[in-house]
Amino acid sequence: MFTKILIANRGEIAARVIRTCKKLGIQTAAVYSEADADSLHVQLADEAYLIGKPRVSESYLNIEKIIEVAKMAKAEAIHPGYGLLSENPEFVRRCEEEGIVFVGPKADVIAKMGSKIAARKTMEEAGVPIVPGISFPLKDVDEAARTAEHIGYPVMLKASAGGGGIGMQIVRDEDELRKAFVGNQKRAASFFGDGAMYLEKYIANPRHIEIQLLADRHGNCIYLWERECSIQRRHQKVVEEAPSPFLDEKTRRKIGETAVKAAKHIGYTNAGTMEFLVDEQKNFYFLEMNTRLQVEHPVTEEITGIDLVEEQLHIAAGKPLRYKQEDIRRDGHAVEVRIYAEDPKTFLPSPGKITVFGLPQGEYVRNETAVQSGMTVTPFYDPMIAKLITKGNNRQEAIKRMLAALENYQIEGIKTNIAMLKEVLSHPAFQAGETTTNFIEKYLQTTTIQ
Repeated sequence: MFTKILIANRGEIAARVIRTCKKLGIQTAAVYSEADADSLHVQLADEAYLIGKPRVSESYLNIEKIIEVAKMAKAEAIHPGYGLLSENPEFVRRCEEEGIVFVGPKADVIAKMGSKIAARKTMEEAGVPIVPGISFPLKDVDEAARTAEHIGYPVMLKASAGGGGIGMQIVRDEDELRKAFVGNQKRAASFFGDGAMYLEKYIANPRHIEIQLLADRHGNCIYLWERECSIQRRHQKVVEEAPSPFLDEKTRRKIGETAVKAAKHIGYTNAGTMEFLVDEQKNFYFLEMNTRLQVEHPVTEEITGIDLVEEQLHIAAGKPLRYKQEDIRRDGHAVEVRIYAEDPKTFLPSPGKITVFGLPQGEYVRNETAVQSGMTVTPFYDPMIAKLITKGNNRQEAIKRMLAALENYQIEGIKTNIAMLKEVLSHPAFQAGETTTNFIEKYLQTTTIQ
C-alpha cells in the first residue's frame, strides 16, 4: 500500500479521502487555492500546498503545478476525487510519465468514455442497449433537423463532451431544435472545448439508475448494486438512494451483469459508475460512464459496508479485488441529499460567510462536508457545500430519519436548498417511490426551477 498520496481536489471529497487514508495509515498531501486557505481539507491533511489563485484554471486545473507539488511532497499516488481533473486523460498521462500512480482508470479509457458519442459506439459494440439515436457528431443545424425528423420528436439534444446538464435540452419540434442547437453548441464549446452535438430519442418518464463497479488489474470486476438518482433539477442530481425502489430483483441482476460486461469490454480498472435510463417497462439503456468516484458513493457504502475509497487505493496499488460478486451484501436502505449554497427561489449560488453551522447527529446519520462556522463560501466553485446521508432498515425509515436530520440542520449566513429537499422528501409521490427524472418539474409548486 502507499505511504503518501496527494489529493488533487478540494472540499468535502478531499476531506472524505483524507479520512480513509488516516484509517489506513497513509499520509496525505492537500492542495489549495488562495480562496481555500482556511478550508477544512487543508486543516485535516498532514501537509498542504498552495497551488494558485482562486479560479480553478489557475489552481485546481493546473496540471503542471499539481504534478510539481506531488513530486516535491514525494507522493506515490494522486487521488483525483470527482470533478476537476478526475476525468482528464492528459492529467493521467502526466502522472504516468512522472511515475506517479493515478487512482483511477487508464487515460485511453477515460478519453473513450469522456466522449458520449465514442461511449455510445463502444457500448453498442459490447452489446449493451443504448438509447435510439445517432453515434456521430452533427455537422450543422440542418443535419440536426433531418436527423430529428428521422428519429421522431421529442428528442434530446446533447453535447458529446457534456456533463452536469450543460449543452443538453429536450426539443419537441423543428423550430425548438433550431433555436436550441446553436446556443447549446456554444455552451458546450465554452465549457468543454468541444462543441460536438448529437441526438437521442427522448424517453418519457425515465428513471436514472446507475451501477457502482469495482474492477482490478487482474481481470476481476464486480457490481455493488445500484443507486437511483432520478430526483434532478436542470439534469443535476439532488437526491440519491440505494437500492432503487423501482427495480425488481431480476432487472437488478440483469442491469448489474450488463454493466460488468461493458466494463470488461473496455478494460476498465478501479471504481467507476455505469449510468442507465430505465423506462416505465423496466427496459434499460446506457446513458454514460463516470470514470471516477461519484458524489453519491456514500449510499452504496452504507448498504454494502464497503469503503469505496479504500478499495480504490487497494486496486491502484495493484492488488486483486478482495470481494467476489457473491460477497456483496445489501443491508437496508440509504438516502443522500446534496446541500447547496443557493437561493431557494432562483437556484442561483448564494456565496457568503457561514455564521452558524451545526450538523445533525445520530447513529444512522452521516455528514460529508468541509465547511464550518466562520468560513466563507466563495463564488469560485461548485455551490454544493455538504452531503447528508441517512440509513434505515427500509426506505420509509431512511426517509423519516432524513427528514428529522434536515430539521436539525443548522446553517445561517447563506441561503440553502434545505427547504426544497424537505419538500421533495415529504411529498407523497416521493414516499411512494414515484421518482422519475421529471419529479421536480411535475410536483414542486415553483416556476423558477425550469
